[in-house]
Amino acid sequence: MATSADVKDMSPRAPDGDAEAPLAPTRERLSWALYDFANTVFSMNIATLYFSAWLVADLGRSNTLYATVNGIASALVVVSIPLFGAISDATQRRKPWVVGFTLIACIATVVMAAFGQFGLPLSGEGIVAPSTVARWAMSPEVALFGVLAAFTIANYAFQGAQPFYNAMMSELGPSSSRGRLSGAGAALGYVGSITGVLLTLPFFTGAIPLIGQLPQATVDFIRGIVPLTANGGRVSTFVPTALLFFLFALPLFFFCRDHNASRGRRNVAWRDAFKDVGATLREARRYPGSLRFILTSFLYQDAMGTIIANMALYAIYAMGFTKGSEVTLFVVLTIPAVLGSYLIGRLTDRIGPKRTLSWVIGAWIILLIAMILVPTRTAFWIVGAAIGFIYGGVSTAERPLLLTLVPDKEAGRFFSLMVLSSRAAAVVGPFVWAITVDALIPSMGRGFAYRAGVVTVAIGMMGALWLLQGVPDNFKRRTA
Repeated sequence: MATSADVKDMSPRAPDGDAEAPLAPTRERLSWALYDFANTVFSMNIATLYFSAWLVADLGRSNTLYATVNGIASALVVVSIPLFGAISDATQRRKPWVVGFTLIACIATVVMAAFGQFGLPLSGEGIVAPSTVARWAMSPEVALFGVLAAFTIANYAFQGAQPFYNAMMSELGPSSSRGRLSGAGAALGYVGSITGVLLTLPFFTGAIPLIGQLPQATVDFIRGIVPLTANGGRVSTFVPTALLFFLFALPLFFFCRDHNASRGRRNVAWRDAFKDVGATLREARRYPGSLRFILTSFLYQDAMGTIIANMALYAIYAMGFTKGSEVTLFVVLTIPAVLGSYLIGRLTDRIGPKRTLSWVIGAWIILLIAMILVPTRTAFWIVGAAIGFIYGGVSTAERPLLLTLVPDKEAGRFFSLMVLSSRAAAVVGPFVWAITVDALIPSMGRGFAYRAGVVTVAIGMMGALWLLQGVPDNFKRRTA
């Protein structure tokens, strides 16, 4: 059994001149980790499961349209995050940005539901026109535009909170504890994914996995409590998702703080912020491997983001899952992710974040190839469970790895730069996927087309693994 001294001996080395942060109170660390629980409710329900299937499967719109709205949100992040990151580092205030972006994401998600229910009311069987909303009905074109605009804002705010949330970790404890803290957050995130799906599924189908269909009186009661859910269907999950995101983010709102926040205000101009991005890129030379790691993250985040955004559609069209059954798949496959995130966090503290990330990306490549080749849904479940186990390993290892390459006091700038990289990737990857799939569907069919999309993802992962090998490993096992 390892002692606290043993753990310290295996800590990653902080860059020169950067003092280690003391261990924050348990309540604060737990509140920070619970935000991973909160934001993965949104990530799973809106970004992964329901919105894409609602747009493509229910409304019959193209993969390219979905990729476009995702790309717009990511492009907005690329444009604005440098300014926000510069202000964050100038004042050392990260929490207000997390709170603000979270509230915007929750409100915009409710607006999505309003446009979807009033203008495009859907049940699990398709478009309906209930008398309860008929007098509010608007043209489908206006309603669809409203939903897409609100989704873009919600997705932008969700993504925008991430660099500030990640940068808060540098103030919660010394580097020797960050792998476990990051792993705990990722593990709680996957618990949040399961919880979010289970709590919103009655609004979608009136059923719960492994339990079955609920009595209609119970379903009506549940849907009667939450606004904009009475019609059922995927669109009825939007408001419950927003409420859950907000509820589980409250501990961070109340119990976390910015330990090094400066008392004075410093104004940062937008032009200066982009100059700061250039300066950060130039200064990255002072921190060997930091820029190469940012490029690495571009590729693996591109791959992971593309898979996440399209997994529900892949399950439906490539593997033949019936409408709604893909939800059960995601619930079951998320369970291994909880254990995987925790164990990979422990592994990160033991062997270092770089080696851990290399192993995780290598496993991703193998499993993506297997995903393309598996012929049956049973085999797909097995591959999916393995993907679930390693999925959280990327975020578990990447946050501590970046913090071994740059000083804690500059963490905000470099996390923002990494988000810029990943958001630029989020524009490219889904478009490559969508163009590939939409181009092949007419001639090759949906099954072949969606598998070809996975090929593009696997190629990106291979490039990431190659680049990662050139990143320095600053993890040192010290002897007493």
